[in-house]
Amino acid sequence: QVQLAESGGASVQPGGSLKLSCEFSGYLYPTYCMGWFRQAPGKQREGVAVFDNDGHISYKDSVKGRFTVSQDNAKTTLYLQMNNLKPEDAGTYYCAARYITGGPGAFPTVATMCRLIGMDYWGKGTLVTISS
Repeated sequence: QVQLAESGGASVQPGGSLKLSCEFSGYLYPTYCMGWFRQAPGKQREGVAVFDNDGHISYKDSVKGRFTVSQDNAKTTLYLQMNNLKPEDAGTYYCAARYITGGPGAFPTVATMCRLIGMDYWGKGTLVTISS
């Protein structure tokens, strides 16, 4: 059973930085993707930054150059470094994972596929607010 637990959400000013963490337990090998999604009030959940076990990373266009997804060497903790935060980055951030049984299909990478179609396992979320 895969379990995910996020932490690090906070209130920050526009232009500020924040690092989210996600503790992971369970088994996803051999092919998987993991990453971060967010949901703003009144909006659909969207993929922000996702990577796959081949090392491909897919970012939402609006966060490219500002957000970085990473994983510790033990592969038990997932991070999302967020810099130059903007009001539109506010929302509940979810850590998520998906076990992959096939290829990316029509998508360029498994990471892109996961970011756009969603995941199977979800954390409970951590809230990020952007306020001056």
